[in-house]
Amino acid sequence: MHTRLIVLQIVVVSLIVVLLVRLWQVQMVRGREFVAVATETRTREVVVPALRGQILDAMGRPLVRNSTSLVVSVDRTTFERMPDGGAAVLGRLGKVLRMSPDKIKQQIRACGPGVSRPCWPGSPYHPIPVDSRVTQRQALQILERQEDFPGVTAEIQAVRDYPGGTEAAQLLGYLQPVTQSELEKREGLKASYSGVDLVGRDGLEAVYDAELRGESGLRRVQVDRMGKQIAVTQQKSPTTGDTLVTSIDTRVQSIVEKAVAEAAKSVGSDGAAGVVLDVKTGRVVAMASVPTYNPSVWVGGISEHDYQRLLSKKSGKPLVSRAINGTFAPGSTFKISSVSAMVADGSPLHGTYQCPSSFNVAGRAFGNAGGMSLGSISLHTALVKSCDTVFYRAGYEQWLRDGGNKPKAKVKEPMPNMARAYGFGQRTGIDLPGESPGLIPDRRWKENLWKATKIENCRRAKTGFPEIKDEGRAAFAKRLANENCLEGNIYHAYEAANFSIGQGDVLVTPLQLARAYAALVGDGKVRSPRVGRALFRPDGTLVKEIKVPVVGKLPINKETRDYIRKALSEVTSDGTAAGAFRGFPMNEVKVGGKTGTAEVWGKRDTSWFASFAPAADPRLVTVVMVSQGGFGAETAAPAVRRIWEGIYGLGKNDNGKPLKAALPSGHPVERLPVIRRDGTVAQ
Repeated sequence: MHTRLIVLQIVVVSLIVVLLVRLWQVQMVRGREFVAVATETRTREVVVPALRGQILDAMGRPLVRNSTSLVVSVDRTTFERMPDGGAAVLGRLGKVLRMSPDKIKQQIRACGPGVSRPCWPGSPYHPIPVDSRVTQRQALQILERQEDFPGVTAEIQAVRDYPGGTEAAQLLGYLQPVTQSELEKREGLKASYSGVDLVGRDGLEAVYDAELRGESGLRRVQVDRMGKQIAVTQQKSPTTGDTLVTSIDTRVQSIVEKAVAEAAKSVGSDGAAGVVLDVKTGRVVAMASVPTYNPSVWVGGISEHDYQRLLSKKSGKPLVSRAINGTFAPGSTFKISSVSAMVADGSPLHGTYQCPSSFNVAGRAFGNAGGMSLGSISLHTALVKSCDTVFYRAGYEQWLRDGGNKPKAKVKEPMPNMARAYGFGQRTGIDLPGESPGLIPDRRWKENLWKATKIENCRRAKTGFPEIKDEGRAAFAKRLANENCLEGNIYHAYEAANFSIGQGDVLVTPLQLARAYAALVGDGKVRSPRVGRALFRPDGTLVKEIKVPVVGKLPINKETRDYIRKALSEVTSDGTAAGAFRGFPMNEVKVGGKTGTAEVWGKRDTSWFASFAPAADPRLVTVVMVSQGGFGAETAAPAVRRIWEGIYGLGKNDNGKPLKAALPSGHPVERLPVIRRDGTVAQ
């Protein structure tokens, strides 16, 4: 008995010693560490999202604005800690929102390979919006019964609103949640990201994202062990994003959208585009692409059906802007570059040239459309009447001077080099993402292409193309593969001839063509077009005006430019576009331009019309391209005519009433809009 008491005393004393040692260790040795941890667990940092800046047109009319909406969001990490994975809460939430719990579950799952929309592409550590259009009653049901809806919030948030609907959709872009990888890669983004902030994914929203997004605020709050707020210890208000004023004129944009859409519909086109540029400044006044879509489909999360439609070939890939990303052979609109190359290479500007019905290029006859033969003509007439054989001869002779099939050590290649001087074969540098450089084929390009494709071409020369059901097309493809296998590095005479009239492998975008014409009929300077014009702070203070860079100069003198411009000025009255412009009041506004009809293997011709007005002193350039539209004078030229009529208020509308001019002065708005201190625009 005595021994047991001694043992018990020893155990008790030992426990007391251990407890005292541990107490000393916690309080003295690691006291500061535990105080910091305890403080941290009682303090929460809440990032307050900033209101995103508006995007306005040249007059201050909204292209993209904000509207408020009640948004319900779910914290997925809170659900994951629940025994049932949040199933019970989802069930109750589904009843309030009148949504299937399975649908909500789909919305909060992470996007990834094999996961269809809807899903959450953003960070998993931030609340995920599941409904952006809830009623006040639904929000109150959630807020007043927080114990039934842990991890669910309902609050007023700003959402993007697009007053123009589908107009300028590809140009404006859209928003999506920031991804976890972006948070980790982009310096400074993680600290300012609120969990409901969105980032620009395309168009102006992407290019000017940093300026539009503003600066998030921060609120530090103290909470009890149940997570309820006790007090606010620190608060920093968010700063609204800058307002972006563009050079787009919504009145002109609407006219271009309608004209291009009607032209595409009339011929069953798979895509069309229209561009209006300010010749003096290089700014974009309007830019349309068909098919288009309404960017509001992204607000609140996009469905799988809508997402696939935006990407599908069957629907025409409406996400893609044909104005800057679509590349097409330009046809005869390209002859401005070829004439310039001829003159720069020594051909007389005021000389006489032969226009036979066909011209022999290395044993192969290249003919004019319809067998046209005009005899001895000037370059002026060659442009007005679009005589191809004049250009075939010039391209072929330049090819011969460079050595033909056995090129000299140093070739001049006047036509490809002039095309590059006009800005073809390279991105314009416009302040929009996803631009295509197009293609200007030359001898070096042919050599590089041959090296990259020789193995495949030689294989196909043996196996053929069994996947092509049409026997004629399959046989042609096999012969072409055999030719490219054996001599694919040779830049042939027929390629030089095709190049001269904008055919073959020449590819340009509508914006590139518009820029080239603006340089020609303007001051000869090649500019990098801009859509953004200025950035303003929310209080109306001008942050900066966005300049239009000059990136080149045409290597031809003013006499040559004026000669070409005057020739193109007669195309609408005495040339290939005379029929499309019959009855147009040229005495009020003289329009110049050039039709283009580009052949496409397996499809109808691509229809082009590049134009400018007023012809004597151009201020605007308008280009329309209609894929599978047929002749340039058939589809594109009538669409351009409708655009000019709308811009200048010529003719009558569908109701028979006189058209109201979109630009009564005949030129774009030159002054920036006045933005008041409260952010509104002074009319």
